[in-house]
Amino acid sequence: MYEGERRPGRAGSCRSKALSCASATAGRLRLSPGSPALQGTCRAWGRLCSASTEKSTKAQSKGTVVLAYSGGLDTSCILVWLKEQGYDVVAYLANIGQKEDFEAARKKALALGAKKVYIEDISREFVEEFIWPAVQANALYEDRYLLGTALARPCIARKLVEIAQREGAQYVAHGATGKGNDQVRFELTCYALCPKIKVVAPWRLPEFYQRFPGRRELMDYAKKHGIPVPVTPQTPWSMDENLMHISYEAGILENPKNQAPPGLYTKTCDPANSPDTPDVLEIKFERGVPVKVTNTGDGATRSSALELFVYLNDIAGKHGVGRIDIVENRFVGMKSRGIYETPAGTILYHAHLDIEAFTMDREVRKIKQGLSLKFSELVYNGFWHSPECEFLRECIGRSQESVVGTVRLSVFKGQVYILGRESPGSLYNEELVSMNVQGDYEPADATGFININSLRLKEYHRLQSKVTVKQDE
Repeated sequence: MYEGERRPGRAGSCRSKALSCASATAGRLRLSPGSPALQGTCRAWGRLCSASTEKSTKAQSKGTVVLAYSGGLDTSCILVWLKEQGYDVVAYLANIGQKEDFEAARKKALALGAKKVYIEDISREFVEEFIWPAVQANALYEDRYLLGTALARPCIARKLVEIAQREGAQYVAHGATGKGNDQVRFELTCYALCPKIKVVAPWRLPEFYQRFPGRRELMDYAKKHGIPVPVTPQTPWSMDENLMHISYEAGILENPKNQAPPGLYTKTCDPANSPDTPDVLEIKFERGVPVKVTNTGDGATRSSALELFVYLNDIAGKHGVGRIDIVENRFVGMKSRGIYETPAGTILYHAHLDIEAFTMDREVRKIKQGLSLKFSELVYNGFWHSPECEFLRECIGRSQESVVGTVRLSVFKGQVYILGRESPGSLYNEELVSMNVQGDYEPADATGFININSLRLKEYHRLQSKVTVKQDE
């Protein structure tokens, strides 16, 4: 219902009955309008009216909805709007490594009418259950995007469904727009994990997006309903942050020729202003997963998944590593411009790629590269919980059994430089490949190898020559 709208209901009917009754009573008993008896009669009808109205309001409640809440303007307005529509709102805020005043967000949600607020720290499971499989896969969408947002969404949505089930809620809601990928990622996860769940997506409902066509209308609504609005000037773009990365899009960035302004980046420093001395790291892998990082300069080590990832974020960010500015293809069919900072993910991508090439059979790796391409596409499009994506994760995990070893690398001026690697399971044979030692290899055998492989080429070009001669005649 829009602001200012009024619907006839039990309360209006009750008021009419109270006035009629009061009038009739005054007439029968010949009471003056100000008499105590008449006032008492009116108060009694008033109490009946209030009780009836309260009962009616409860009867019209649509049930409980669990809202994926960020604490920002959009989801704060959505929280109040959902209450207007008759929902009891439970707010859920995921701590997935973003910089956020979670306690302030809790108080804000409660003040806006949420009946309960969940703040769930899912950072560790995000690393271990979502980022690590992507590292094993060398996941990269359209050759450049490391999937920071796409990996976070199913992790957040999984907990959203869990809370809905805990609360006995029939509905979940989110603030994703109707043009983006996140609506798909959230909802495919929800439907996969709880097929009977119902999703309220306000930005796809005409009664919502027609009422709030722009930020100004949201701001007006917020002021009218006492929703705190930002007091600092808004950046002319939108941001989304998690432990793995931060993304920037929309606003002035929608014009793809506009260069990102210098003040945009928050996770990484400008490579030109980064330290003049590199950090040299040794990253140890087991089954394709990083298990330990050592800084050879100061001896610092990290071995737990979350601490290791946070440390790599710090080191990479200090040296300006992990920035990209791309135009990508959204699943819904349009191209979009996105700017991303993925510090730790960039280091791990290069390190894992190196140790995998060092330890994996050539033909297995070719097949695995194809699987990785499909895996990246499925993750980007929101199919993390699909049977095909589960199958790919199993296959990729199996391929990583031999990916064991340590990579030594340098992080410097926006780049990651591989310095060396070692592994107890390497397929690299130094004697076999040496130019100084013949080893267990007979060079003369290469003649037959070349002859066999050239046969196909000779036949192809022989035919081409015949076709060319015939065309010339």
